[in-house]
Amino acid sequence: MIRTNNLRITAELPLVSPAELAREIPLSDEAARTVARSRGAVSDILNGRDGRLLAVVGPCSIHDPEAALDYARRLSALAEKYADRLQIVMRVYFEKPRTALGWRGLVVDPGMDDTYDIARGLRVARSLLVQINEMGLPAGSEMLDPIVPQYTSELISWASIGARTTESQTHREMASGLSMPIGFKNATDGDFQIAINAILSAASPHSFVGIDSNGNTIVMRTAGNPDGHLILRGGKAGPNFDRLHVDAASRAMAKAKLGQAIVIDCSHGNSEKKFERQGLVLRDVLAQRAEKDSTVAGFMLESNIEEGSQSPMPSGEGLRYGVSVTDACVGWAETEALLAEAWERTDPTIRRARNG
Repeated sequence: MIRTNNLRITAELPLVSPAELAREIPLSDEAARTVARSRGAVSDILNGRDGRLLAVVGPCSIHDPEAALDYARRLSALAEKYADRLQIVMRVYFEKPRTALGWRGLVVDPGMDDTYDIARGLRVARSLLVQINEMGLPAGSEMLDPIVPQYTSELISWASIGARTTESQTHREMASGLSMPIGFKNATDGDFQIAINAILSAASPHSFVGIDSNGNTIVMRTAGNPDGHLILRGGKAGPNFDRLHVDAASRAMAKAKLGQAIVIDCSHGNSEKKFERQGLVLRDVLAQRAEKDSTVAGFMLESNIEEGSQSPMPSGEGLRYGVSVTDACVGWAETEALLAEAWERTDPTIRRARNG
């Protein structure tokens, strides 16, 4: 018989099921309360029922669990201190999309050594999420691989779909069944209509092939996600955080009969990939928030213990503690200052996000 299948597959390795991993690393009552409370708070902000500002803050990617917990403890203290005006969510990004090649994140390659020990990566990721949520600090993450959410999504309070995958039908379908608010980034060329189409799609019911918690292949039917929203992150044409771009995006969302809450990513194209510019972007965002007709509901900030970035190293040997191995981040001192400024300049008594 002529062989026609698996011609380029070199190995098929068994993987723990989502249910088995959940039994091994269970969702505690404390963590569950954090997730439920913060999901509701984020939804209220996006829908204009809560006048606070959403702040998604943290490392570009997680590679060192010890440093991640150190950062989480620091951010948790600020989240409590500023809770009356800011809803702070920690960026806990375990997967990284690559334009060509490069390290794909802790879940896929936790050792940064091309061994791709995904079973270990999933265990580390889930354990870390449990510990962060037990601090009372909600976690946000990018949903990249459509299977991984079965292992981690019950611990995520806010999620994003990245610029490279916003146009993907697979990710729109996945988002329609996720249990948390989810933001769609504009495309890498800056086009936000693609993200608006994605929000519309994710708000609708879908049926698609997936896996259940036991790892069985199933047909998954979804109700649609009512908390989809737009993230402006800039693009090849330049930044798009300014009032003109925000107004244009708001009008396009209103025309599509969508809620007009917008989150501004202070990094990526909006900072022209220069971490030092994130503060300038945030201050412009805060100025827009001072206007009563503003549709800006929140911001994203790439931040770590130490500023800058470094290249990934096999097994993490030789890496500087608390420094990003992907995009360059602002350091902790600047993070504290920026969050203090965001708190001082935010008026939570005005409901700013408009409903569709």
